[in-house]
Amino acid sequence: MRILMFSWEYPPRIVGGLARHVSELSAALHKNGVEVDVITINENENSPEKEFVGGVRVWRVRPYHLVPRDFISGILQYNIAMLEKALELFLDGADYDLIHAHDWLVAYAARAVKHALKRPLVATIHATEYGRNRGLHTEEQRYISDVEWWLTYEAWKVICCSSYMHHELQRVFHLPDDKIEIIPNGVELHQFQHIPNVAAIRERFAAVDEKIVFFVGRLVQEKGLHILLQAVPQILAAVPKTKFIIAGKGPALETLRGQARELGVEQRLYFTGYIDDTTRNALYQSAVVAVFPSLYEPFGIVALEAMAAKVPVVVSDTGGLSDIVDHGITGLKCYPANVDSLAEQIIKLLQDTAYAQQLAENALQKVKSNYAWQEIAKHTQIIYRQVLNEWRQSDWAAQQIRKREHSYRKEVH
Repeated sequence: MRILMFSWEYPPRIVGGLARHVSELSAALHKNGVEVDVITINENENSPEKEFVGGVRVWRVRPYHLVPRDFISGILQYNIAMLEKALELFLDGADYDLIHAHDWLVAYAARAVKHALKRPLVATIHATEYGRNRGLHTEEQRYISDVEWWLTYEAWKVICCSSYMHHELQRVFHLPDDKIEIIPNGVELHQFQHIPNVAAIRERFAAVDEKIVFFVGRLVQEKGLHILLQAVPQILAAVPKTKFIIAGKGPALETLRGQARELGVEQRLYFTGYIDDTTRNALYQSAVVAVFPSLYEPFGIVALEAMAAKVPVVVSDTGGLSDIVDHGITGLKCYPANVDSLAEQIIKLLQDTAYAQQLAENALQKVKSNYAWQEIAKHTQIIYRQVLNEWRQSDWAAQQIRKREHSYRKEVH
C-alpha cells in the first residue's frame, strides 16, 4: 500500500500539533509496512527539499515569491506549489493507492489529485473554523468553513481525534455518522525519557526553590491563557514560590504581557517564545504542574505529552481534553473559562505532592495503554483498507482496469 499525504506543516515547520501528528503517524505507518510520501511546505532555507524521515519520503515545496494579496491567496499559492510537486512525482512514475489530506489548508491540492488519479481521498480534520472562533463572524471565516465542508464532502472517510470533534463535525457540516471515524492522537514515550541537562535548562527559567507551572502551545485566544493569568494572583497567595513558564508563540503574546503587567505578576511569569523539543521536555521534567486551560481544544496533544513525561496535569473540561483526562484519576479538570476553578485545581497539586504524583503515575499508564502511535497507525490502516475495498467496487476502479487492459493490448500488438 502506498499513500500520498498532504500537510501544511511538518517538522521543522511546526505551527501547532498537526506537524507532530503527521510526522509520527507517517513514521508509524512505515513501520507497519505502508509506503508514505508527504508533500508539505518548506519555509526554512536549511530544510532539504527531499528527505527520508523514519522511512517516510518527505517532499518540501517552496511557496512562490509573489506576495499574496491576503491569507487565502497565500494558501492557494501553497496548494499550487504542492500540486506541481505531485505532478512531477506522477510523471516520474509514482503511483498511489490513496490520498490523505490533513485539514482544509491542503484541500485544493488533495482534491485535484483525487480526481486526476481517480483515487480515494481520506481527510483528517484536526479542528474547525467554527469551533476555533465559536461561530463564523467574518467572510474569511465563512470561506474557510466552506472549504472544510468541501474537503469532508470529497473524502471517502473523515477522521477526527475525539468524540467531541465527532459531534462537532456532525453539527457543523451535517456529516453522516458512518462517514466519520475517531482515532486519537498519540505520543512517543521514548521522547520524554532520559532527558539530558534537565537541571541546567531549568536554571535558565526558574530559581531552585520555585515550583514551576508550565504551559506550552500557541498563544491564541482559544488556549485560555488569559484565564490562567487571571488565576495567578490567587495561586501566588496560596503558594508564593511559584513560577509560571509560558512556552510558545502567537498573536496573543503582547496582549498577555500587558495583562501580566496590569495584574502586577509579570515578575512571576516567563514568556519563553518558541522552544526546541529538548528544552520543552526538560521543562516538563522540571514542572510540578502542567496546565492547559483551553476554551476550545479538539484533542490536546500537549496534555498527552505532559502525561507521557509524568507531569501532573490540570486541563479545562472541554473538547478532547475531557476524553484524555479522568478527573481525580489521571489529572484534574476545571470548568472552562472559570478563574476560581482553575486556581483551585492548580493549588491542590502544588500543595499535595503525593496526590499529584499518584495522578501522574496513573496518567502515564493510560498513555501507554491507549495512545501508542503503532496502535493508532493500525487503526488508520484499517480505515485505508475499508476505503480501498469500497473504491474497488466503484466505477473509478473499473476505469483503471480497462486502461491497464488497453495499455497491455497495445504493448502486445
